[in-house]
Amino acid sequence: MFQNNLNIKFFKKNPSTTGGGIFYFIPFVIFIFLMYLTPALQAQAKIKFIETKKDLGKVKKGDVVSADYEFTNEGDQPLIITNYEVECSCTTVDFPKQPIAPGQTNKLTVKFDTKSAYDRQDRKVVIISNAKNSASVRIKCFVQKPK
Repeated sequence: MFQNNLNIKFFKKNPSTTGGGIFYFIPFVIFIFLMYLTPALQAQAKIKFIETKKDLGKVKKGDVVSADYEFTNEGDQPLIITNYEVECSCTTVDFPKQPIAPGQTNKLTVKFDTKSAYDRQDRKVVIISNAKNSASVRIKCFVQKPK
């Protein structure tokens, strides 16, 4: 009985219903955060390739072949390509070093050195950037042995 009286007296004035105290401002602060800061955190670049696969057909062993891939930044922030990943050192990529503005189109060039390759070749290049989506391109060819 003594404990019930304490609880009733202690919770008799609820700070959230009286309009005072910190409990009044918490919902307001959360609302402001969600309304203004969340859209800014979601703004990102988005890379979209026009074509992601190129087949170069038959090529001679020892040739360096290349393919250009056009892409567009479909996001609302500048796109910055920082690097790329390939399975072997025979494949390299020339990519723009400057930021690509939203809506702007640019290209990258994939070069494949065939001196140590033969037969069917399929090279995947993963593009590393600040885009919210991942991107990769492929180059295919058939390396003919010298006669």
